[in-house]
Amino acid sequence: MRRASLLARLPEAWRQPLAVSGAVLAAVWLVVVLAAPLLAPHDPLAQDLPRLAPPGPGHWFGTDQLGRDVLSRVLYGARVSIPLTLLLVVLSVAIGGLLGACAGYFGRWADETIMRVADLVFAFPTVILAMVVAAALGASLANAVLAVLVVAWPSYARVTRGLVLGIREREFVLSGRLLGFSVWRSLRVDVLPNITGPVLVLATLDIGTALLLLSGLSFLGLGAKPPSPEWGAMVASGVEVFDSWWVATFPGLAILTVVLAFNFLGDTLRDALDPRTARAIKERAL
Repeated sequence: MRRASLLARLPEAWRQPLAVSGAVLAAVWLVVVLAAPLLAPHDPLAQDLPRLAPPGPGHWFGTDQLGRDVLSRVLYGARVSIPLTLLLVVLSVAIGGLLGACAGYFGRWADETIMRVADLVFAFPTVILAMVVAAALGASLANAVLAVLVVAWPSYARVTRGLVLGIREREFVLSGRLLGFSVWRSLRVDVLPNITGPVLVLATLDIGTALLLLSGLSFLGLGAKPPSPEWGAMVASGVEVFDSWWVATFPGLAILTVVLAFNFLGDTLRDALDPRTARAIKERAL
């Protein structure tokens, strides 16, 4: 009864199958990030197992060409890929959101300068530009994160600018100005609470894209370096032994499930924060 009452308090959008699936998958991977040393059956760097052994009772995901346990490497890879992806999205939101808010609020030269820089980044294909930046900085995981950050912030700047342009002339913002609020207080108190929802939805949906970009750079040799257990690099090593399907399949499935989880959560957030969509879902449930 208590569980039923708790579920009844949730908005209808969060009781949909995709929402539940996304929440469960995200929770599982966050647990893996925190408890990987306890869950992994072997040292992810140890090379003391039979080489290219197929999945079996002793090593559920098989072993790679160096005799390392794939399951342990996938679990430890979550501690590399997921935190870096979340950090990347947070930095993108912070940088792009701040620049976009300044562009929308101040206008004139600030708007022109920031938006022309954003347009310059948008002029190049995202993956190609990230590859160029990563290659110019040097192949490393930190440089791969920086490369993805360079191509990720403009989308937040553009969205935030559009939201601020729609809010800055509203009565409550103008009233704050008349009361003598500083620019930064007006942005923090009047503008920020009214743009948080759409930006949060975009950030949640962008987690999967950021993970794919990071993994793609590592796959191409521009990110994590051996023997780091990073999912993109593990998929790349599996290409070398294509007949041993498990070497690349399981880290690929890990990437897929994380991307699906946060895409489901992003869709659910969008539905929950949009009054019209939330009302339609509720009527359909009834």
